[in-house]
Amino acid sequence: MDKKLIGIDLGGTTIKFAILTADGDVQQKWSIETNILDEGRHIVPDIIESINHRISLYEMKHEDFIGIGMGTPGSVDIKKGTVVGAYNLNWTKKQNVKNQIEEATGIPFILDNDANVAALGERWKGAGENNPDVVFITLGTGVGGGIIAEGNLLHGVNGCAGEIGHVTVDPGGFECTCGKRGCLETVSSATGVVRVARHMSEEYAGDSQLKQAIDDGQDVSSKDVFEYAQADDPFALMVVDRVCYFLGLAIGNVGNTLNPSSVVIGGGVSAAGEFLRSRVQTYFEEFTFPEVRNSTQVKLAQLGNEAGVIGAASLALQFMEKE
Repeated sequence: MDKKLIGIDLGGTTIKFAILTADGDVQQKWSIETNILDEGRHIVPDIIESINHRISLYEMKHEDFIGIGMGTPGSVDIKKGTVVGAYNLNWTKKQNVKNQIEEATGIPFILDNDANVAALGERWKGAGENNPDVVFITLGTGVGGGIIAEGNLLHGVNGCAGEIGHVTVDPGGFECTCGKRGCLETVSSATGVVRVARHMSEEYAGDSQLKQAIDDGQDVSSKDVFEYAQADDPFALMVVDRVCYFLGLAIGNVGNTLNPSSVVIGGGVSAAGEFLRSRVQTYFEEFTFPEVRNSTQVKLAQLGNEAGVIGAASLALQFMEKE
């Protein structure tokens, strides 16, 4: 039997698992709830129990696996296999994830930041078409990213490479959770889109259902903003244009710096699809020079929720090949 891979996508509410072939085809997938109680000390034991249970359920052996890869929030030390500062998991102290999982499963294990891992997934089996130069941006509650250059995932000297969410696009703009102002995350994450809408609504005087909803104190989401815009609400269209301007500016600068084959946009906000992508493309073209404009494509992610587990499996495959 050909050896398999296990991919894990660790999130604040669920932990997704998949068993994949070495070619990246998902054969089995399942998920469990993330138990973040007691400073998240149940998370790793739950992962171990779930893996061992599935291996015996499918009548497989530990030696049938090449390795386990995992994407996790927080700051990751890849060599040591530790995570710290994953606050949505209640992991405030350093977690020795690799040692625990390898010891209990007997399978080689590697982990990386969740945005990096999703980037690997989209590069391998999604919109990146397995090209060696791909940048991934995920627009969710925050804005994350991952950079694959000449086939290598970039980490930087302190693990901060690919933090596209903290590129400054609006000097003196909104304050970011990172402590500085005007980060891309403050204007194009799900919460950022709403922040832009609320801010712009103060000066907008025309007819608009979106403005009315904001003025009435309704709970408006980024999805609502895009839906109003798609229904030709004039104010919502202005908000979307502003958000896409900032995105196009950041992606244009990424293009000018790295010239990847594609910049792939994923995450919840990307559900707005071509409506979002085409507007970002317009600004991307404005902010790039011709050689980049004609060779780097702006694309939508294709894998959705599977990007994490597929990317995690690809991480394990790459790591084992280097060993």
